[in-house]
Amino acid sequence: MNRMRRFIAISAVVLATTFPSVAEEEPAEEERSLLERGAEMMLEGLLQEMEPALDDFQTLMEELQPQMRGFLDQMGPAFADLLAQIEDFTVYHPPEILPNGDIILRRKTPGEIEESPEPGDDIEI
Repeated sequence: MNRMRRFIAISAVVLATTFPSVAEEEPAEEERSLLERGAEMMLEGLLQEMEPALDDFQTLMEELQPQMRGFLDQMGPAFADLLAQIEDFTVYHPPEILPNGDIILRRKTPGEIEESPEPGDDIEI
């Protein structure tokens, strides 16, 4: 939960410092623009609204941690083997999902591989 609160606090500080009046000394209430006051109120409300959800999320993560560790212990090696077999994702077409739910990864032909742009090549729009 500490991480989530720290993330929210950092996010709020970053968003708040984008407004010049918050980054400098606090000006009088009447000197601040309506937009600045509205943004500040929105951020405060957002933090208040999200706090219960973040508490629930933290509880859920604590409950799921043992199951996730077990899953990673079992599936981690299998996933590493799969990645070793695939090698380079650029030689495959995007996955296709068939009506029966099967997922197919089709390998590109040598001609299709040559036609596809290299990583880093710019595509003009």
